[in-house]
Amino acid sequence: MAEVVYTKNAPDAIGPYSQAVKTNGLVFTSGQIAINPATGNVEADTIEGQTEQVMKNLKNLLEAAGSSLEKAVKTVCFLADMNDFAAFNAIYGQYFTGKPARSCVAVKTLPKNVLCEVEVIAEA
Repeated sequence: MAEVVYTKNAPDAIGPYSQAVKTNGLVFTSGQIAINPATGNVEADTIEGQTEQVMKNLKNLLEAAGSSLEKAVKTVCFLADMNDFAAFNAIYGQYFTGKPARSCVAVKTLPKNVLCEVEVIAEA
């Protein structure tokens, strides 16, 4: 049976879904965007600032699930503008040092008009 993961240290879901689900030794996070959980607002307007907030949200969410960024096996990254790829990568690489498998795609629009979103599958 899947266990719903919740932490106040990551943004609340903005729809009918869970922040993360833990099942069969894995943690599946929902896509995290650059919402500061303390304020509920997107507080950065640069790709660097938003990527930092996304990484903090993912770190906190994985820790609440008993996991960590180091246990990530797969990430899926969404960028509003592929021209931000290098700046996004520079910060992403500081957090995902274990180099999990990854997909990264550009999309037309992200929730709350943020610049990036990342979801993770990690070992529990």
